[in-house]
Parts: sequence; C-alpha cells; structure tokens
Amino acid sequence: MPPGTLRTPASAPAASKTEWGKTPVDPDERHFLEGPKPRGSELVRALRIFFEYLRGFRALHFVGPCVTVFGSARFTEDHPYYRLAREVGRQASHAGFTVMTGGGPGLMEAANRGAKDDGGLSVGCNIRLPKEQKPNPYLDRWVEFRYFFVRKVMLAKYSYAFVVLPGGFGTLDELFEIATLIQTGKILDFPVVLMGTEFWTPLLDFLRGTLVAAGTIEPEDFERLMFTDSPEEAIATIREAAIRRFGVREAAKMRRRRWMFE
Repeated sequence: MPPGTLRTPASAPAASKTEWGKTPVDPDERHFLEGPKPRGSELVRALRIFFEYLRGFRALHFVGPCVTVFGSARFTEDHPYYRLAREVGRQASHAGFTVMTGGGPGLMEAANRGAKDDGGLSVGCNIRLPKEQKPNPYLDRWVEFRYFFVRKVMLAKYSYAFVVLPGGFGTLDELFEIATLIQTGKILDFPVVLMGTEFWTPLLDFLRGTLVAAGTIEPEDFERLMFTDSPEEAIATIREAAIRRFGVREAAKMRRRRWMFE
C-alpha cells in the first residue's frame, strides 16, 4: 500500500461463520407493514429497530472510508462478471478503500475476494432471510440485520462511492435508492458507477430515452451515473472524487474509547 492511502481502520477480527442467516425469520416481521398494531408492540418494534441501528453503528464505526459494491449473488466463479467484480475489489482496496458488500456469494464474494487479494479490509452487511445463507469466506468483519432498511442505511452511510455490477431486483433497488438519495440531496453526489455496460445498456437507453425525454428526471440526474467496463477507470474516478470533492485524505481517524468498550 503506497503512502498517503485512505485506509484508516484498525485490524478487524476474522468473520465468524456461525449464525449467518440460520435463525428463522420472526413471523412478527411479516406484520411490520400491515397497518397499526397495539401500541405496546409498536414500541417494542421501534426499540428493536433502534438497537439494530446502534449495533450496526458500533460494528462499522472503524471500518474507514468504504466503496460499496452491489451485485447479484447468482454469478459463479467462472463467470466474467465475477472476475470483473474481483478486480474492482482489488483496485478499490489498492486505492486505500475498505470494500463493503452484502457479504453473500456471487459478485459480493468476488468484490470481497478482490479486497483480500490486495491485503485490504473487507466488510459484509447481511440481511436475515427465510432461506439459509452463509458468509463468503473473504470477510474481515460482518454484521447481520433483521430489517432491509437498516441494512441499506449501513451500506450507504460509510461509503464514498457505489459500484453497481449486474444483478436483479435487489441490485436495482440499491441502485435506485442511492440515485434517489443523491437526486434529492439527502446524501452528497458520491460517484455511482455501473459496470458491465452490455448488461446495463437497456437501462441506460431507458433512462436517457424515456425518463430524461419525458422530463421525469433531469439530464444531470442521468449524467451523474458513470458507465464503464474498466475497473481502473472506475476506481481512479472514485479516488479523485473522494480526495478532491470530499476531503477523505484530511479526514481525522476515529479514536477508540475504552469506556464505550471499543
């Protein structure tokens, strides 16, 4: 790692492989969005959500400046997109970033693996689902969440850029949530890079040819998105933005406080 890199966190413990997605989903979760419930149960749920946020904040406070990589869990190691994601993770780590993903298999695994190829820090934010899951073997730290919205906050909160690789509903959900947060000024205009241009071309055409043409988004909303197949170009753009626009190099290191059991 060259001098002046962006990585700031202390070493993290190896990822535990116990209890990853193995707890059956609480049936109460299915009722969360089904209208009002007794006030006592709503209070308990609100406290549960609060403590889930708190647990995420504590687990990820020292991970340093991240690049979050989104992508499908369904691509295997022999797929070109897996190799692309692995190189993205390696390049991001070499530039000094912590690589953050959903922590699962497929392109998430590939990005975490690329970070480990470079000796960098690799983090996963899992979501508890009915079907059993397991962490990919390339994580230094991971945290599991009950609620999708808590997990998505964590994937956004610590990152200075977002790389979106080919994926399905979940990946599209993550992409458009980040794009909406940027469009509405809820977060800064961090780089959003879509990689795998052949895969994303129909979406690119729809955004430009339909949404921009209809006026439902502004041309600058579309122009914020970067499309490339080059990990080197993507990470160079991300690094330049992180340093020039967001002052990552000048960011103070987080200090651990013993009285908070850190």
